[in-house]
Amino acid sequence: MTEDKWLGIYLKHRRWIERAAWAALLIGSAVANTITVNLDLRRARLSFDIWEPAVWEFSSALAWMALIPLLVRAADTKPLRWGLLRRHLPWHLLFALATSLAHVLGMVALRKLAYAAQGARYDFGNWPLELFYEALKDVRSYAFILLIVGAYRLFVWRWQGEASVLAEPPAPLEPSVPSTPPALAPSGVPAPERVEPDLPDSPDRPERLLVKKLGKEFLLPVEEIEWVQACGNYVNLHRQQHDYPLRSSLSAFEQRLDPAAFVRVHRGYLVRLSLIATIEPTEAGDAHLRLRDGSRLPCSRTYLERLRQRLV
Repeated sequence: MTEDKWLGIYLKHRRWIERAAWAALLIGSAVANTITVNLDLRRARLSFDIWEPAVWEFSSALAWMALIPLLVRAADTKPLRWGLLRRHLPWHLLFALATSLAHVLGMVALRKLAYAAQGARYDFGNWPLELFYEALKDVRSYAFILLIVGAYRLFVWRWQGEASVLAEPPAPLEPSVPSTPPALAPSGVPAPERVEPDLPDSPDRPERLLVKKLGKEFLLPVEEIEWVQACGNYVNLHRQQHDYPLRSSLSAFEQRLDPAAFVRVHRGYLVRLSLIATIEPTEAGDAHLRLRDGSRLPCSRTYLERLRQRLV
């Protein structure tokens, strides 16, 4: 099976693969920690039921599982790049502390339910001291999760290929024309100077984009782009079930596309007009767009009427 086919399968099931990977990581860690804690309790000759360490570890894992989507979104909203580190790092520290509090409240609630089901009572202990202890661990876990997300995104982008606009060659310099005196009309009166019409300014619209993918380079024709999605400081260029990230805002990239070919349908989406098959209105006043390949994209009410006018 070729690399592109594997990539296509992965992108088609990407959301479920990511969820399964996080679940496997957290559950595997909970199982290993449960075994380790049970061994430590036996060595210390402490009296605990065998199910209690499992409740402690799996309640923590389930709480993290509920919080990870928020952490992934935080990583996208406030990326920790070198130029943005000083601005975004304090925000992440505050969010890590808030995440720790949510994690503790969630796992304590699950433990109380599990203990109550066994006819027992769970005591978290001294709350200020325990919150401080959990915060020390959770901030490190938060940083580790962001590191995993960053490394994963980098790998996927290298696998998909990152797009960039080809550098245009410099325009040749026009030869200088020496100034000549105005020509004289037969009557001896100078002829009026010839005025060149002003050309309207047009944005630079590239026909092809350069894509770098795992050490290889190839050209992506703009006419093959099906839709464009905003993603933080990037836009994802979608073509044949593949997304190619390009560092740009959606509004800036929209200016480089042919307005007759693409239409804005959402604050986060542009779509090629000729690929829209049907418009499916919703009760909220928005709509879903079904493309010719079966893909569905959101269309907000702000752009819906303008889209209908373009399709007429």
